[in-house]
Amino acid sequence: MNLVLAAQAVNFSPITLFMDADWVVKAVIIGLALASIWAWTIIISFTVKMARINSQTEKFERDFWASSDIDGFYSGHSKSELPVARVFTAGVAEWRRSTNGKNIDRAGTRERLATAMDATIAAETDKLANRLNFLATTGSVAPFVGLFGTVWGIMRSFAAIAAEQNSSLAVVAPGIAEALFATAIGLFAAIPAVIAYNRFSHRLNQYEARMGRFADGFHGTLSRELERESN
Repeated sequence: MNLVLAAQAVNFSPITLFMDADWVVKAVIIGLALASIWAWTIIISFTVKMARINSQTEKFERDFWASSDIDGFYSGHSKSELPVARVFTAGVAEWRRSTNGKNIDRAGTRERLATAMDATIAAETDKLANRLNFLATTGSVAPFVGLFGTVWGIMRSFAAIAAEQNSSLAVVAPGIAEALFATAIGLFAAIPAVIAYNRFSHRLNQYEARMGRFADGFHGTLSRELERESN
C-alpha cells in the first residue's frame, strides 16, 4: 500500500518528466522530438506530392496516347517538371540526335533510346526518394537513441539509491520514469517513420514501373516510326 501511495505522489506527466530529467536525457528527448517532427513533415509532404504526381501522370499519359503529333506534344510538354514528362523529353531528344544524319543506325538508335529513357527513369526515381532516407535513418536509429536515454536514466536512479542509501519507490521512480519516457519518444519517432518508409518505397516502385511501361510503349512507337523512315 505504501508503494502505491509513493507512486501516486510522483508526477508522471510528460512535461514534468522532461523538466526533471537529467540534461543528457533532455538532449535525447529534444533530438527525438525534432526527428519526429521532421519525419511527419516528410510524410505529409510526400503523400501530397505523390498524389499530385499520380494525378498529373494519368492526365499526361491519356493526352499523349490520344495525340497523333509527337512533335506538337513535345512542344507543349518539353518544360514540364513531371517525371514521366522528363522520360518523354529524354526519348524525343535522343530520337532527334540519332535520326539527324542521313545514315540511320536502327539498332543503335533503339539501344540509345532505351538507355536514355531508362537513365531518366532512374534519375527521377532517385530524386523522388531523396528525403526518404531520413525516414529510414529515423526508423533504425531512433529506438537506439531512446535506449541510450533509458540506460542513462537507470544509471541515474542507481546513483540516487547509492547516494541516499534508500531503495524506496519514491527514490527510484523518477529516474526510471525518465528512462522509459525517453524510450517512448524513441518509439514514437521510429514507428511512423518505418511504416511510412515501407509504404512510400512501395509507391515509388509502382511509379517507377509506371514510367517504365510508358517508356516501353513510347519506345515501340519510335521504333515503328524508325521503320517507316528507313523504308
